[in-house]
Amino acid sequence: MFIALGGLFTLNTQAAEKSLTSHASTTVSTWVVMGENGQSVVRSLSTAQQCPMLKQDSKSKRMLLRAPAETIAQRKTASSEIDSKPSAFPLITCEAKLLPSVKKAKVDGVSVPLAKSVFQRIVVIGDTGCRMKKADDAFQACNDKEKWTFNEVAKKAASMKPDLVIHLGDYHYRENVCPDGNQGCSDSPWGYGYDVWKADFFEPAKPLLQAAPWVMVRGNHESCSRAGQGYWRFLDPRPYVAGRDCDLEQNDMVGDYSEPYAVKLGRSGGQTAQLIVFDSSKVPGKKLKKEDAAFAIFSEQFAKVDDIAEAADFNIFMNHHPSLGFAASHKADGSVEFKPGNQSLQAVMQERHPQRLFPAKVQAVLSGHVHLFQAVSFSSNHPTQFGSGNGGTAMDKPLPNQLPENVTPFESAVVDHFSNSNQDGFMLIERKRDRWIMSAFDKEGNRMTQCKLQNAKTNCTTNLK
Repeated sequence: MFIALGGLFTLNTQAAEKSLTSHASTTVSTWVVMGENGQSVVRSLSTAQQCPMLKQDSKSKRMLLRAPAETIAQRKTASSEIDSKPSAFPLITCEAKLLPSVKKAKVDGVSVPLAKSVFQRIVVIGDTGCRMKKADDAFQACNDKEKWTFNEVAKKAASMKPDLVIHLGDYHYRENVCPDGNQGCSDSPWGYGYDVWKADFFEPAKPLLQAAPWVMVRGNHESCSRAGQGYWRFLDPRPYVAGRDCDLEQNDMVGDYSEPYAVKLGRSGGQTAQLIVFDSSKVPGKKLKKEDAAFAIFSEQFAKVDDIAEAADFNIFMNHHPSLGFAASHKADGSVEFKPGNQSLQAVMQERHPQRLFPAKVQAVLSGHVHLFQAVSFSSNHPTQFGSGNGGTAMDKPLPNQLPENVTPFESAVVDHFSNSNQDGFMLIERKRDRWIMSAFDKEGNRMTQCKLQNAKTNCTTNLK
């Protein structure tokens, strides 16, 4: 009898373990995104037909379906019709709101990172995907971790033990098929479906997705004519709504523009702080005209930014396109033409704040888009601009740290400090009471630049390796 019971126990245990393993394997990815009013949302991708269970402390409840498994009919994209294809999403996307008071949360038995009441260590990354674009004849070696380093960047950034992760946009770069004979990207998925999102983002970002909640800023690569379908399905913290999901071109004026919102960072040293998240995914490079529809949309949104900024003592404005940073054109003779910040955004922002561009309570700006790290502080009354566009995609050529005389990203801004690097890496924001330390690290974890912000003043130092 004892032997029989022992055998039965062994069989039942093995069966249970097999069942658990089989069940767990249906949940492919889980992450937490921070939304409006401090709401944390846990998301999961599953190969199953129903969503997994979320356990918050002692209570379990099945997550809700955000988006079904489906293939979206081919639409007009940034590429030609013959270089585009339908977007296949074979996994379901699930979500659930996390309770503000929750102490522990698990999806199918696996712990998920929780938001803190005060965020003190924040990792910042941007422009992370592997570039595959036929129009530019640009095909990065996605199969070589030394040439596409996002996973190495993510692992090193996760080792910093952040409370929060910010991505400044451009998660997805594999737009077109890798050319025959190109071993650097051979057999890579391409297009805008889940297979590319998995390769470009979910797999390499896994260490950071497990480390902390995320704030997802939208880049131009996530506009509706590019990877907007996946952005709305996976990353945006707000409800998934038909009509702004980027599935149909005729709805792009809705899908390409989303409202700004705040993510509270809590109170420290008597100072309240927050992030202001702004969607600039569809902003053009050339100056907008007042009669353009986008000008009116952005005008209304910047009016809301003014209102949002009043709710905290210290505001960090975040969008993809830098307003107070530099881009550059490298000429054949070796000279460099410095280009100002995004002139379309500047034109709209000047309507409300002609000199400063930003409301008075915005003390720092985070952006990506330019594939460099850059720090730009000012002796004039302007917030310090940081660019973190060096998360793994093909880097731009570095700029001279010594600026030519009278070069500025905006006509009334007087540059006090400028530094930049095209080393793959990330930023770390450390908050110590009412002092903010913004540091740039390379993928090996070497500190390149450090800026200290306090009482509306910024002091930066470089070459810290």
